[in-house]
Amino acid sequence: MNILLLGSGGREHAIALKIIESKLLTKLFISPGNPGTALCGENINIGNDFSSIKDFVAGNKIDILVVGPEQPLVDGIWNFFHNDNDLKDILVIGPSKEGAELEGSKDFAKAFMQKNNIPTARYKTFYKETVNEGIEFLKTLAPPYVLKADGLAGGKGVVIPETISEAERELRDMLECAKFGEASAKVVI
Repeated sequence: MNILLLGSGGREHAIALKIIESKLLTKLFISPGNPGTALCGENINIGNDFSSIKDFVAGNKIDILVVGPEQPLVDGIWNFFHNDNDLKDILVIGPSKEGAELEGSKDFAKAFMQKNNIPTARYKTFYKETVNEGIEFLKTLAPPYVLKADGLAGGKGVVIPETISEAERELRDMLECAKFGEASAKVVI
């Protein structure tokens, strides 16, 4: 069985280490991989666009696609494969675009938890236009404050200020100065 693993981080290295233990494995490709994953399989760089991934999968008789990073899942790689007649029989390890929304949007995840009675802290979501309302909401909370960029920020979208003045400054930096780029166009407190 040929497997393509997408990603380049420590998570993908750990996944690759487990995949190579399988007696069913014929060949493991990792895109783009890292020096550690090179010890487990063949690092390749096929890019992030789905059509390039499709071409590689077809040309290398890939049986399973394992998706490590969140971004291709949020962008709908599972749906792309599932809805393509040439790819629909390839097993994609990772959720659909709709399922990936739990990771792709903190606001969506919090609303989902509330709707389904999953315990979660009280929260509100704010935008650049509602930053002053966000500051007023912060004043109703006790420290430490947790501010999360709504979108994917490469694991760097959360700040936990200890004082109200730090929290206000961080909220303004996130919303007004795009501290985490587009990921912090919306902030969950």
